[in-house]
Amino acid sequence: MGLDFSHGNAHWAYSGFSRFRKRLAAVYGVDLDQMVGFQHPWEEHKVPNPIPWTTQCGELQDLINHSDCDGHLTPTQCKKIAPALRRAVELWADNDWDKNEALKLAEGMEEAIEAKENFEFQ
Repeated sequence: MGLDFSHGNAHWAYSGFSRFRKRLAAVYGVDLDQMVGFQHPWEEHKVPNPIPWTTQCGELQDLINHSDCDGHLTPTQCKKIAPALRRAVELWADNDWDKNEALKLAEGMEEAIEAKENFEFQ
């Protein structure tokens, strides 16, 4: 049981995907634990940014803000997210589960883009 996607082989437990989104947001200086229901403006929740070249979640906001269990991203959203996702995890250890699944997630998004289909969360 867990989260799968319509394209690609990425997989997380629901709780693992939630943890991954928190880690991803932290790369961009956002503390998701402070964002009750993700309703507060992003600018109010900045934490010291561990990677200087990032200034905000930008292209990843649609992924970070996404449900842990259902819904979809459009090909247009995936075109922004996939390359940004690869950049965001590039400094994570090569044997990091989340990094490897993130790369699979980006590949799945690229498959959806090529097929001109939504990237479904299942």
